[in-house]
Amino acid sequence: MLTLEGYIVLAVIFFTILALTKEIMRPGLVFFSAATFLMATGIISDSEMLEGFANKGMITIGILFLVSEGIRQSGILNRVAQTYLPRKRGKMVFLIPRIMLPVSILSAFMNNTPVVIIFAPIIKKWTEKLNLSSKKFLIPLSYATIFGGMCTLIGTSTNLVVHGLILENGYQGFGMFELAKIGGFIAVIGTIYMSVMSNKFLPGEKIFFNAKSRTEFKDYHYDISIPENSKLIGLELKNGRIKELKNLLVQSIVRDGNIIETQKGTFTLLENDKLLVAGKSDRLNYILANENIKLGGIDLVRGIPKDKLKQYEAVIAPRFPGVGKTIPEFNFYEHYKAVVIAIHRNGERITTNKDKLKLKPGDNLILLTTEQFIENWGESKVFYLTSYIRDYRSTGTFWKKWLAFGILLFMIIGSTVGKFISSPENINFDMFYFSSIAAILLIWMKILPQQRYTKVISWDVLITIACAFAISKAMQNSGTAEAIARTTIKLAHNMGPVGVLAAIYLLTSIFTEIITNNAAAALVFPIALSAAQQLGVDPKPFFVTIAIAASASFSTPIGYQTNLIIQAIGHYKFSDYLKIGLPLNILAFILSLLLIPYFWSF
Repeated sequence: MLTLEGYIVLAVIFFTILALTKEIMRPGLVFFSAATFLMATGIISDSEMLEGFANKGMITIGILFLVSEGIRQSGILNRVAQTYLPRKRGKMVFLIPRIMLPVSILSAFMNNTPVVIIFAPIIKKWTEKLNLSSKKFLIPLSYATIFGGMCTLIGTSTNLVVHGLILENGYQGFGMFELAKIGGFIAVIGTIYMSVMSNKFLPGEKIFFNAKSRTEFKDYHYDISIPENSKLIGLELKNGRIKELKNLLVQSIVRDGNIIETQKGTFTLLENDKLLVAGKSDRLNYILANENIKLGGIDLVRGIPKDKLKQYEAVIAPRFPGVGKTIPEFNFYEHYKAVVIAIHRNGERITTNKDKLKLKPGDNLILLTTEQFIENWGESKVFYLTSYIRDYRSTGTFWKKWLAFGILLFMIIGSTVGKFISSPENINFDMFYFSSIAAILLIWMKILPQQRYTKVISWDVLITIACAFAISKAMQNSGTAEAIARTTIKLAHNMGPVGVLAAIYLLTSIFTEIITNNAAAALVFPIALSAAQQLGVDPKPFFVTIAIAASASFSTPIGYQTNLIIQAIGHYKFSDYLKIGLPLNILAFILSLLLIPYFWSF
C-alpha cells in the first residue's frame, strides 16, 4: 500500500513526463523543478538532492564531452569518413555495412552526437556524388551510433548513469566491454537487418542492386517563381521537365493558391507561377544566374551580390535563442545575416506561411546567406548542425589527428586494464581517472581550444541526470519503487525473474521514447533494484537490461538525440522511424531476453 509520500512521488513523475512531452521548458529545468519540490516536501533531504551532482558517473560524462570535442576538433573523424566510404556504387547489402560498422566502432568510444554531426554532411555529399538517395543512409548512420554505444561503458552517457547508480548502491559496476556481450549481438544482428531492409522500408527511390543504374536522385529542393518578361512564359512543361531548366525536375506549380502536381502530363507555364523544383546542390548557382526564374526569398537578401550567396542548412538546437518565436518576431536576418527560405519539420518542407510558424528544436532551416555564416556560427551550440551542402573540408593538422587518436587510445586501454593494476591507496585507475587525464592532455596540447572548454559541455544533460538521481532516491525513500516492483512481480509471477526482466525492459523502453534516455534509466533503476531484492536474485541482469533498453530507441525520432538530428537533415517523417525501427526494437527486446540471463545469471 502506497503512503502519502508515495502518491506525491508518482504525481511528481507524472507531471514531469507531461512537462517534457509538452516541451514546456528544457529537460534540465523540468527535472530540477521536480527535485526541488521533492526536497521542499521533505521526501528527500538537501544532501540527497545534491548527491547526483557529486556522482562520479555524472561528472565523468561531463569530462567525456571535452574528450569528444577534442577528438572532433582534431579532424581525425573527417579523415576516417573520407577514407572508408566506397568510391563506387554497389549493392545496398554491402554499402550499408560499409557505413554502419566503422561508425559503430567509433561511437563505442565517443559521444554519439559529434559522430553524427561530422559524418552526416560527408555522407550527404557522398550520396550525391554517387547518385544515391541520402534517405537510405542517414537513419542507418544514427542507428549505428546507438549500436556502438551499447557495447562499452563510455559508448553512451546512459551506461555511465547506470554504472554510477550501481556503485552508489554498493554493487560492482560495469567493466569497459562488459555490455558488449549483449550490445555486440544487437549491433551485428541490427546491421544485418538494416542492410537487408533499408532499401525496402526507408523513404526515397529504391537503389537497385545494379551498380550501373543511372537513376538520378535529386535531394535538394528550391522554390522559384516566373517573373514578368521571363522567356519561360507560355512554354510547355512535360512530365516535370523542360529543357530551359537544365537538370531540374519541376515537382509542382502553385498558381492562384492551387497546387498542381506536374510530374505526369503537359502544363503551360504562366507569369507569376511558383515552382517547386528538385535538383542537386550545384543547381543553386544555376538558378541564381538564370534571369528567367527568381529564387524564393532573394528579395530579402539586402546588398549581397548573387555570386556570393550560398544555400546552407541549419538544425536548431535547444540553445537557439529564438525557440518559441516566429521568424519575424525573432528578426532572424538581423541576428544571422541569413534569410530562411524554407523550414523542414517532421519530414515536410514548409515554404508558405513559414513566417507564422513558431520555431522549435529539430527544425531544419534552409538558409540563403554567405560563407560568413559558417565562420560565425559553424561552431555555435545554437545549431546542432550547419550546412551539409558544402564540400568536405579537411580540419586539423597531421600531428593533431594522430596525437588525439593516441590520447583516446590511452584513455580506452587505461580504463580497460586499470582495474587489474595495483594502485596506491588514494588512486583508482577507473574511467574518471583516465578521462580526466585525456581531457587535460587535449587542452594542453592545444587540440581542444581552452576557450571552448565550458561551451562544449551540455549542462542541461548533466543537470537532468543529477536531478533524475534525486527523483530516483525519492522513489526509494517513499516506497514507490518497492510498490511498483511488487506489482510487477505479481503480474509476471508465472514467468519468474525473466518475466520481471521483460517488464523492466518494456518500462525503460517506453520511458526512453517519451523522456530522455538518461532520465529513463535513473527512474527505472530503483524499481529494478527493489524487484531483485524482493525476488532474492542478483540485480546485475536487471541493471544490464536498463542500460540496453534505455539506448535501444529506434521507433521514434524523439527518444534519442541523434535520431532527432538525422530526422531534420534527412527530412524524415515520424512514420519512417516507426516503419524501420519498430521491428528493430522487437529484435533488440528478444535478443535481450535470451542473452542477458545467459551471460548474467540471476
